[in-house]
Amino acid sequence: MHSLLRTTLVGSLPKPTWLAEPEVLWAPWKLSGAELAEAQHDALHLAADAQAHAGLDIVVDGEQTRQHFVTTFIEHLGGVDFENRETVRIRDRYDASVPTVVGPVTRERPVFVDAARALRARTDRPVKWALPGPMTMIDTLADRYYHSREELAWEFARILNEEARDLEAAGVDIVQFDEPAFNVFFDDVRNWGVKTLERAAEGLRCETVVHICYGYGIKANTDWKATLGTEWRQYEESFPLLQQSTIDIVSLECHNSHVPVDLIALLAGKKVMVGAIDVATETVETPEEVAATLRRALGFVAPDKLYPSTNCGMAPLPRGVAEAKAAALTEGARIVREELLAGKV
Repeated sequence: MHSLLRTTLVGSLPKPTWLAEPEVLWAPWKLSGAELAEAQHDALHLAADAQAHAGLDIVVDGEQTRQHFVTTFIEHLGGVDFENRETVRIRDRYDASVPTVVGPVTRERPVFVDAARALRARTDRPVKWALPGPMTMIDTLADRYYHSREELAWEFARILNEEARDLEAAGVDIVQFDEPAFNVFFDDVRNWGVKTLERAAEGLRCETVVHICYGYGIKANTDWKATLGTEWRQYEESFPLLQQSTIDIVSLECHNSHVPVDLIALLAGKKVMVGAIDVATETVETPEEVAATLRRALGFVAPDKLYPSTNCGMAPLPRGVAEAKAAALTEGARIVREELLAGKV
């Protein structure tokens, strides 16, 4: 396998129609019990095979065993009441009904390890597994016990570290932490956000990623992005801190966004996952469009540290569109890889 411009997806892929309602974000499962578990593993295998067919270098689970990228993890923890739900403001943008912390949060058993083993057995390519980051977790629930965002974040960081270590033992090569909240709560990021993220990754031998994006292409997110002006400079708050952190790879949104590409320079020395696929549109990028995004990024990151990726997850997209976008990503990366090897970039 080549070592330059290794391609991967940020996270989710569309679920099969027999598992959940297609093109609906966070759709409920159509099955339950043992039937659901078997169907999720079948979907996991299909996702792995689709990524291999598209030529992706690093395989993800596509969130086939998760209804929601945060709450599916939380619902397996002790101290959280999913019956007693409350409506809270998520990332200062939209309201959602979320579970409530009612006691000390605990992790009594691994959450994703069985699924990770199943994915590891399905592919000989490197495997990347995503977990919610501590700050994004506390922003996606109601707290009636700790009454301190920071204290709860440290508790979640400890639990995430336990899960991440078990995922590493199950054969996962890269653990990704999703932290879209880093683009919103800048004071918390500076004061304890990066520190709790490092705690979640503490002691891991595998590579670690933090993914910070502007969200799925849902109305609440597109409305918010419309207020951000002609340049989205939120990354200026977190990138200098992450450049000094123990996290190995930083994932950012790039294609069709208003993020100035030169902000990548703030991550000097880090590996960078550059979003070269827009997940907020069903229009499939051409390989040349992908290549153009990667060429711009190469002005600020070395070729051996650039990982072409998607801006965010693709769960709400039609399955065929997601597969075509994945293929465009790999073909665009191939174009630039050949240019690099020929000394043309």
